[in-house]
Amino acid sequence: MEEASLDSELDLTGQGSGRLQEIESDGLDDQNSEQIESDELFSQNGGQIESDGLDDQNGFTDGQKQFIAPAVGMEFESYDDAYNYYNCYAREVGFRVRVKNSWFKRNSREKYGAVLCCSSQGFKRIKDVNRLRKETRTGCPAMMRMRMVDSKRWRVLEVTLEHNHLLGAKAYKSIKKTGAGNKKKLDSSCDAEVRTIKLYRALVIDAGANRNANFSARRCKTSSDCHDKLNLRKGDTQAMYNYFCRMQLTNPNFFYLMDLNDEGQLRNVFWVDARSRAAYAYFIDVIYFDNSYLSNKYEIPLVAFVGTNHHDQSVLLGCGLLAGESKASYVWVFKAWLTCSLGRFPQTIITERCKILESAISEVFPRSSHRVALSHIMRKVPEKLGGLRNYDAIRKALIKTIYEALKPFDFEASWRFMIQRFGVGDHEWLLSLYDDRTKWAPVYLKDTFFAGMATARSNETLTAFFDKYLHKQTPLKEFLDKYELALQKKYKEEAVADTESRNSNPELKTRCSFELQLAKVYTREIFKRFQLEVEEMYSCFSTTQLHVDGQMVIFLVKERVLGEGNRREIRDYEVLYNRAAAEVRCICSCFNFYGYLCRHALCVLNFNGVEEIPSKYILSRWKKDYKRLCASDLESSYTESTEHVQWFSQLYRSALQVVEEGVISPDLYKVALNAFEESLTRVHHIEEKLNKKSL
Repeated sequence: MEEASLDSELDLTGQGSGRLQEIESDGLDDQNSEQIESDELFSQNGGQIESDGLDDQNGFTDGQKQFIAPAVGMEFESYDDAYNYYNCYAREVGFRVRVKNSWFKRNSREKYGAVLCCSSQGFKRIKDVNRLRKETRTGCPAMMRMRMVDSKRWRVLEVTLEHNHLLGAKAYKSIKKTGAGNKKKLDSSCDAEVRTIKLYRALVIDAGANRNANFSARRCKTSSDCHDKLNLRKGDTQAMYNYFCRMQLTNPNFFYLMDLNDEGQLRNVFWVDARSRAAYAYFIDVIYFDNSYLSNKYEIPLVAFVGTNHHDQSVLLGCGLLAGESKASYVWVFKAWLTCSLGRFPQTIITERCKILESAISEVFPRSSHRVALSHIMRKVPEKLGGLRNYDAIRKALIKTIYEALKPFDFEASWRFMIQRFGVGDHEWLLSLYDDRTKWAPVYLKDTFFAGMATARSNETLTAFFDKYLHKQTPLKEFLDKYELALQKKYKEEAVADTESRNSNPELKTRCSFELQLAKVYTREIFKRFQLEVEEMYSCFSTTQLHVDGQMVIFLVKERVLGEGNRREIRDYEVLYNRAAAEVRCICSCFNFYGYLCRHALCVLNFNGVEEIPSKYILSRWKKDYKRLCASDLESSYTESTEHVQWFSQLYRSALQVVEEGVISPDLYKVALNAFEESLTRVHHIEEKLNKKSL
């Protein structure tokens, strides 16, 4: 199978499958014990990350007497082992440890959770402020939260490594309080090699990087194109990994991949949340690969895969952090995305103009149409041409050439005229732009489907998905918080648009049968755009036959449009119509660019007495109930040999639709919750029957 071959091609480390391993409550009484939230429980597929020379018995790296830093996912045989480990780590770093919180089972008084922190954590209580003792606390955030899991081991759930005060070599004299009969004292020397601390899972992503930090810094300073290591601030890798671990538990289908270089340093990262993965089934036909944050040297080297939903709203389909703009990094993140999408190729990929990107896409997506976002090119016009003497006139001529040419011949003639008139035939950027014209000029892209992401009109642009949430100096930790806010905002916008499309009837503005037909079908936003085409049919004042060849007829439609200086101009549009096959195609190619018929094609259909738009020109992806229709199609296509991952994806998509609509109001919430409970009861009933048969 193609999917299997994709996995074998990837050189990926530290995969997260998104599977959720349930952790039993151990009989805890939630009413009488402090609850530890489920998003703190960590479970990773397989449970192992290569230790890269780690001594599992003592938590040391080979040849060193330094504890590696605590990390989410570490496990210990007992609470004492975990406490002793953190104490030894604190000794090496130079701070004291105290127990901030402990949680016990009500009946047995067995400890099941704890937070260890730096002794400088918090501040004195108000009533203690006037005491003579000097304030020593600084509100230090350093801590390690852990809990006993079903295996009776103690697992690290949350870690903060940063301190907000100076660290000293003599600050390790921590005092450990234990239950009666179990009181132990650490020797002042803290001989960690003798004391056994069983470390089952350890994060060592930074281990190799720290050992070679000075070398890597020197190497990057001497090289202008250092693409072998992800450039992050101190603590960013830990924050990112903690975030991934939390997401895997609250977001069961969450997926991430990490790429390490030969020295064990983090090089590239890819991740995608469950709702984005569910969107693959619906909106993977056209994607925009946004690398503007990377190419513009933002603090975060972010790249994003973006699609468009049935309301023409942007949808996130995956994110990545790349070491640099190298072909190797682009190929890696493309293969990672393709693996996550189970090998489904997009029909069209839109990117900025970049030869390295073009090469990587041709290697990984050979069956996809690669096109350049015209809005990216137009943004560079002031930068590239701003110094020319006749800049304003050149800019106007360029816009006219790009957006008004209907045939390649028109484009070529207009371009030549612009070059000769302004004497810019030797301008390097314009020369390279002309050579790549088939990748970006609308007149050459009329056979490419864009699903509204074409930017084929002068007032259109592709905006970055995180445009309002990210600026050049935004640190990674802040972005991870904003990432969730951005996604929640987008999900809410889609849910609101779904409700409005289903529950409201758009106002009709004409008596045209086409408008009435699609008012019942299209989502609210898409119908408004199509409705404008219906209204503008009245600006088309003439529809005549130019040529007849059997069932094929070429019509000429004249339209009055606003030209330069708000002057009225008349433009001619050729429309091909096949009576027998009910096919219509306009030279403006509105259908391929935006997914609905233009005013010129509608005039030809109307001229020929057609009262309803043929079904082939009513795309399912713009329909109000598109997700339901798509889910039904997917379900019917599955067979008994379907893999479990496909079952999971399909069930998750179906459940997600109920969740999205169930949170709109209290009444819908109750209905959705009851439906889930009834479904689970029925599933358990069938399961019991099958078990009895097998016995």
